[in-house]
Amino acid sequence: MFWHFPESVEVVCPDVALACISSEFDGILLDYSRQCATLDTLKAKFSRDTEAAEFAKGRQLRFLANVDPIDVARNITGLNPETTLVVVVSKTFTTAETMLNARTLREWISAALGPQAVAKHMVAVSTNLTLVEKFGIDPNNAFAFWDWVGGRYSVLLEYCLFLCNMVFAVVEKFLKGASSIDQHFHSAPFEKNLPVLLGLLSVWNVSFLGYPARAILPYSQALEKFAPHIQQVSMESNGKGVSIDGVPLPYEAGEIDFGEPGTNGQHSFYQLIHQGRVIPCDFIGVVKSQQPVYLKGELVSNHDELMSNFFAQPDALAYGKTPEQLLKENVPEHLITHKTFSGNRPSLSILLPSLNAYNVGQSLATQVRKQLHASRKKGEAVEGFNFSTTTVLKRYLEASGDVPKEDCTILPKM
Repeated sequence: MFWHFPESVEVVCPDVALACISSEFDGILLDYSRQCATLDTLKAKFSRDTEAAEFAKGRQLRFLANVDPIDVARNITGLNPETTLVVVVSKTFTTAETMLNARTLREWISAALGPQAVAKHMVAVSTNLTLVEKFGIDPNNAFAFWDWVGGRYSVLLEYCLFLCNMVFAVVEKFLKGASSIDQHFHSAPFEKNLPVLLGLLSVWNVSFLGYPARAILPYSQALEKFAPHIQQVSMESNGKGVSIDGVPLPYEAGEIDFGEPGTNGQHSFYQLIHQGRVIPCDFIGVVKSQQPVYLKGELVSNHDELMSNFFAQPDALAYGKTPEQLLKENVPEHLITHKTFSGNRPSLSILLPSLNAYNVGQSLATQVRKQLHASRKKGEAVEGFNFSTTTVLKRYLEASGDVPKEDCTILPKM
């Protein structure tokens, strides 16, 4: 579904609250956690995008999902009810946590502006327009969608409402990116079909090799919410122990998804994935940084330092390190067993050209379709890596080139 909003429309609600609650303009978005996880993921991805950030300037978006009153208080702190729009996102308009949060914000608006203000400061995204009207929201201010669309798959529908604080030009690129993956999924042969291959890898790792978990490891801080989003998409979609016919499965199904942006995760749980349980890993890297920084006197840019870790980790998982190698490195004998890691641990690497709206749409659609199918010098040879890592590294070097110092931004002053 494509929307168009005239760019000349005056923004009178700089605050938007989304009630999952999910939120922001000055706005609060209310919904239960699945949509909030999705939209918070998109917000984090677009937060450093130059075009999106420019369109969203002067507006803030907040997401409220937890029924814990602390979360409610945290989300409304600093907001002016008079300039806040609350978007209640509920497919049935009956989800207990969402509706309690919605009633709480309705009271917040009523106490400040009077009951008559509710109809002008709250809108809904729902399939149940009868309950929307009964709640006190004008049905003309409700965005309907089909009742057969699961919440975790609905970000490309009316949930794109929150993206309108970046105007339709950005939304359209996001939707076109997702559409390109849809077309690829429907037309590409299985052996070249990215969502199909990713889905089959998950089935192979979980149901055949017996690996219960997957680590999602984006080497981009803007993707910090990506792993929680995929947790919800994957573990809610494939989290049952019975078939579609209700028959108990004779094998384990569904994977435990978790993750953290690199390099944070390296200091958190990477020792376990190198030396403990075997956990297949998905590494996600970006060629061009949204915030390039090159410090005078440093051999590489900050982004290249980050990406050197992106390329090194899959290789370390594949090759490991033997006791013989450690002895040659003069590691004390009593530490040999502690520093040995076996290698032969599965991972895959995904390299995005940049983290713009189009590529974000592609990355989200790829994961949805997957679930549905269940020192650097230009011109130097790339050596010392396995074939897969070498191929990805060559692509990175070809696409990025040496970043001119004048093209690198300085971090904004605090």
